[in-house]
Amino acid sequence: MNRHFDLIAIGGGGSGGLAVAERAAQLGRRVAVVEAAEMGGTCVNAGCVPKKIMWYAAQLAHAVDDAPGFGIPASRGTTDWLTLVGARERYVADIRRYWNGYVGESGITRIDGRARFTDAHTLAVDGERCTADHIVIATGGRPLVPPVPGAELGITSDDFFALREQPRRVAVIGGGYIGVELAGMLRALGSEVALVALEDRVLERFDPMISEVLGEQMRRQGIALHLSWPVAALERDGGGIRLRSREGATLGGFDAVIWAAGRRANTEGLDLEAAGIRTAPDGSIPVDAWQQTGVKGVYAIGDVTGRVPLTPAAIAAGRRLAERLFGGRPRARVDYDNVPSVVFAHPPVGTVGLTESEARDRFDRVTVYSTRFTPMRHALSAHPTETAMKLVCAGEDERVVGIHLVGESVDEMLQGFAVALKMGATKADLDATLPIHPVSAEELVTLKIPDPEPEAWREVG
Repeated sequence: MNRHFDLIAIGGGGSGGLAVAERAAQLGRRVAVVEAAEMGGTCVNAGCVPKKIMWYAAQLAHAVDDAPGFGIPASRGTTDWLTLVGARERYVADIRRYWNGYVGESGITRIDGRARFTDAHTLAVDGERCTADHIVIATGGRPLVPPVPGAELGITSDDFFALREQPRRVAVIGGGYIGVELAGMLRALGSEVALVALEDRVLERFDPMISEVLGEQMRRQGIALHLSWPVAALERDGGGIRLRSREGATLGGFDAVIWAAGRRANTEGLDLEAAGIRTAPDGSIPVDAWQQTGVKGVYAIGDVTGRVPLTPAAIAAGRRLAERLFGGRPRARVDYDNVPSVVFAHPPVGTVGLTESEARDRFDRVTVYSTRFTPMRHALSAHPTETAMKLVCAGEDERVVGIHLVGESVDEMLQGFAVALKMGATKADLDATLPIHPVSAEELVTLKIPDPEPEAWREVG
């Protein structure tokens, strides 16, 4: 049997696929989603949602540790891992149930199974043929496991959510956002944690200020950072696991090793060649500004494109694509400049816009303002956590082109400041805004003295 649709979303159970399908259905089109896994995709099942639940648990653990300094009698015992995991899974299951019902109520046809192209407008799904005028690939990504000997002794960041017992001593391999999030959460909940990374600093792609401050805070919390440490093999070590570096150094005694060394696009098994679609060397699907692949009528959105791997970016891309195709908005597309992002580390990180070095490469005149302080939340704590902030401004008018934050509550405060940056706010605009006192966010509108310009920048300029 052959069924025809106006639009089919492959991987339509994830954030991007659901977004494009939902909007197309609202615009009166015949829509289907093909999904081989649970509804909700990575974000709901092994990403943003369960990760944030665990982060909140870790924040509560920090609060118990800090309570005696405020005169609140409290002490922490062993984390009840099964209770935490059970509550988290019930919450995630409720979200999945919502999406299962919503898809049907929205008039979207759900097709369970794995899709592969037979040509640019035809899919085979477990023996059934489906055709569409427009096909959207939204299959997301999966954890990358380097091909080193013994790699199978580790688990992936996705597998972490299947753990029914808290690791006593764990190594997290990877210094990116997934690695630092898992390391901080596990340490706060009582595990001994070593973070091992190829790079010479955590969050290497972020502004160096963030890497410096977060690295210091992680060490204070008792996380062992092994940087510039290339993992060459995993080996059995008695009843545990040992890591071996390329230089022969070893780290051992771990009862769990978690791979958090990046993610790879889910494009295998789609038979993209049958549709004439080419992939990049890393497996991702190149697209233009309109989410169009090199084949007319075939699009890709979300993590599978390798561009801005964030849930809100995938949702926005899906909605804009549907509005462009069916809603009479031929210029609708996502603006990928100045996308805010947060890393739920301990403490959290927030960033939007250009790093200092990126700004100096792009503009002739750059002014930087920064501050570092202990927020009031930690003023009485025996385990104080610092906050650091940096504003990167460009031009004579000091337009704000970068905001970089690390510390208590920066995950919540960044959204509003990201709007200001997107609208072209200047340093004078921030100065003219009366601060809210006493909160950490007021520091961003009261910075007065620019940082001294490093000698290296003067020479370049």
